[in-house]
Amino acid sequence: MATIPLHTLPAHELQGRDFLDFADFSAQELQALLKLALELKQKHKAGVAFRPLAGKTLGMIFEKASTRTRVSFEVAMNQLGGQAMFLSGRDTQIGRGEPIPDTARVLSRYLDGIMIRTFGHEIVTEFAEYATVPVINGLTDLHHPCQVLADVLTLLEKKGKLQGLTVTYVGDGNNMANSWLIAAPKFGLNLRIATPPGYECDPAVVAQAQQLASFHGTELLLTSDPVAAVKDTDMIYTDVWASMGQEEEQKQREQDFAAYQVNQTLAAHAKPDYLFMHCLPAHRGEEVSAEVIDGPNSVVFDEAENRLHVQKAILVATMSYN
Repeated sequence: MATIPLHTLPAHELQGRDFLDFADFSAQELQALLKLALELKQKHKAGVAFRPLAGKTLGMIFEKASTRTRVSFEVAMNQLGGQAMFLSGRDTQIGRGEPIPDTARVLSRYLDGIMIRTFGHEIVTEFAEYATVPVINGLTDLHHPCQVLADVLTLLEKKGKLQGLTVTYVGDGNNMANSWLIAAPKFGLNLRIATPPGYECDPAVVAQAQQLASFHGTELLLTSDPVAAVKDTDMIYTDVWASMGQEEEQKQREQDFAAYQVNQTLAAHAKPDYLFMHCLPAHRGEEVSAEVIDGPNSVVFDEAENRLHVQKAILVATMSYN
């Protein structure tokens, strides 16, 4: 197991908490989740059964399609002794206009936790306000914390440390970039983000990140120059140019992002042992070249696997009570 001065918190510290956004957690709490994820992964690889969620049910509300989110949460609950219930918009009264507060109150009477993958971030925050069980953000248009926690775990495993490393994100200033902005300083990571003009990150999130970087003593660079952002970096990260709900912008984005493809020419400016990550699904030939994503520096499938382990940690930390 990788070693890092991670904090250990009593289990009850995170019990009953929602997991919506990294801003809601201290650096120590996030490090504790990472440590728990490492321990749970080690147990799983050793074939040790660990079922603290026996008899508990996670409701999973999907308004956006997914491969990794659905499978990893279902498998996580199964391995932890519980069960997961898939709920699409077509399967619930949400799709027919039932108010979110009513749905949250009702589901809280049946379920032990709720995971939501949706569009507006206000949907998960409103759900959390009225639910009496933990609510987990499986993805919104503003944040994707489960993915970035898996990314950080992968970085730790591959590099053996986090403090002082530099992460570079190249592409759209979307939910992935936003979550990196809040997470990086709390893990002691320097962060560079290169976006085309007009596709910058959310200004409110940037303001938060600047304060956090100052507090934690890390570096933050926001630029439109991908070469400057990648120079001597430890990790390069990218995402699709047009996310779900932006399909009609695809052609325009292909033009605007053409200089931001992560290819061998761009990656040559990074450290020789840089890591390449992508939250997947990836479009080879668009945001990343096949030579990079399928090359020796790519760890995208280790990263995808780690969604399972960090989500197990989140589930155990928030739901293993009563």
